[in-house]
Amino acid sequence: MTDDRVKLAHGAGGPAMRALIRGVLLEGETHAETLAMDDGAAVPFGDRWLVFSSDAHVVQPIFFPGGDIGRLSVSGVVNDLAMMGACDILGLASNVVLEEGFSLDSLRTIQSSVRATCTEAGTRILTGDTKVMRRGEVDGIVLSTAGVGITDRVVRNAGLRPGDAIVVTGTVGDHGLAVLSARNNLGLRGDLRSDVAPLNGLVRAALAVASDAVHAMKDPTRGGVTGALVEMAEKAGVTVVLEEASIPVSHAARAAAEVLGIDPLLVANEGKALLAVARDRVEVVLDALHAHPLGHQAACIGRVVENTGSGAVLLETGFGTRRLLERDSDPLPRIC
Repeated sequence: MTDDRVKLAHGAGGPAMRALIRGVLLEGETHAETLAMDDGAAVPFGDRWLVFSSDAHVVQPIFFPGGDIGRLSVSGVVNDLAMMGACDILGLASNVVLEEGFSLDSLRTIQSSVRATCTEAGTRILTGDTKVMRRGEVDGIVLSTAGVGITDRVVRNAGLRPGDAIVVTGTVGDHGLAVLSARNNLGLRGDLRSDVAPLNGLVRAALAVASDAVHAMKDPTRGGVTGALVEMAEKAGVTVVLEEASIPVSHAARAAAEVLGIDPLLVANEGKALLAVARDRVEVVLDALHAHPLGHQAACIGRVVENTGSGAVLLETGFGTRRLLERDSDPLPRIC
């Protein structure tokens, strides 16, 4: 790191954020579990694994089409656990930081959303903490959630292998574009809604039919599909090739992205997952995903082709091939 100040780019989920984590937050760290920089940490627990994860949530506006900060806070940590194979969530902790003057009616609505999302994920809030800051010291509300899950097999996001198929569990770009539209009152037509949802049930369905064939998973939040796959490919030392025509994008999200000049592949998702699946098992996994309400638009969008050490992600457009690059800044800050 060459600058002595934190920038918005350091929270964008891309190279700048990873440099901040490695260069400052992990300075002097030697534990392999921490240095793996997965979505959580896995600890041996008898003949199983205990997976722990935490997530902080800031979003503006706090209520948006398809969800709110409460649903986001539960889904975010549940999904981090699920990406490591921990679909059985033992419990969550919720820390709430409020600004003086925050509406109690809004807080009740958020808390109701938290409870409903916990029910959907088959878990509950077991403990937490509350702090109140003076006016202007925090923007309304910040939620920080932690969770513990259990699994028989840990899935690492670095596990891509040559020959694997890349599967996405549904349309991409919905969350970030819905939040942007709501934040700026853009009045974009169409049913543009966030995809925010807990994915542990969907992931459980995929692992139930082909556990050993799912080699890696990651949810494409900050940095979108491009950011997630670049990180996964770099860790595994492989090249990923995507087929643009196979990538599902809703009509509303595509229209919004075209109007705003934003690539949907760079936009955050809060209810989708990327899976690297052994090629001979991909149809079985897709069948399981399609049978779940959150996975009916799942698709195979690409493949892992070789061990190169480069971590390249390429996009076949039908007119040629181009390399997808992460952004060092977030086109949509404060969305998760």
